[in-house]
Amino acid sequence: MSIKENLLAIKETIPDTVTLVAVSKTKPMSFIQEAYDEGQRVFGENRVQEMTEKWDNLPKDIEWHMIGHLQRNKVKYMAEYVSLVHGVDSPRLLAEINKQAEKHNRTISCLLQVHIAEEDTKFGFNEKELLELVANEEFKAYKNVKIVGLMGMATFTDNANQVRKEFSGLKSLYTKLSNNYTDFNTLSMGMSGDYKIAIEEGSNMVRIGSSIFGSRN
Repeated sequence: MSIKENLLAIKETIPDTVTLVAVSKTKPMSFIQEAYDEGQRVFGENRVQEMTEKWDNLPKDIEWHMIGHLQRNKVKYMAEYVSLVHGVDSPRLLAEINKQAEKHNRTISCLLQVHIAEEDTKFGFNEKELLELVANEEFKAYKNVKIVGLMGMATFTDNANQVRKEFSGLKSLYTKLSNNYTDFNTLSMGMSGDYKIAIEEGSNMVRIGSSIFGSRN
């Protein structure tokens, strides 16, 4: 199937209230352009250098989302244009994004990454750390970052019940926080393998790559 057909097939399974982030990491610009020509405007990358090169060369109305683990020393290269950072997993990273956004007179939207999987390889805050961060006065004083929600990745497993439980837990935390934070509007959970469960559990943003562009290079 072509990228166009894949994209249309995926969109048929996603409600209008859910944002599709087409994960274009490692994929050539021609693939992104093809998806763009079919109306896709939101793309996710996990390497800042690659994303910046694509931003330089592709249409300027694309929303670029940084979806991978982000190193603080790379923030400055994307602060000029990035639309949303999915994986803010430490207070120091948030401070750096605020600092670099200020240099460009921008406010960068961010999601706080919560560790919900049973794997040690995933990054993120636990619930206690998350609640401490959002209550911190220094964090509240940041003018150039806007926390718009949470992101989490479920355990990579065939056990659908476990995945559902992890997503459900994150949704509860999101609901708890969104009562206090008016900017909260995004719950990013679900990828090619588990996005349907994620949507059932309340996700309104899914990150899908291989089902659109084919398996990774």
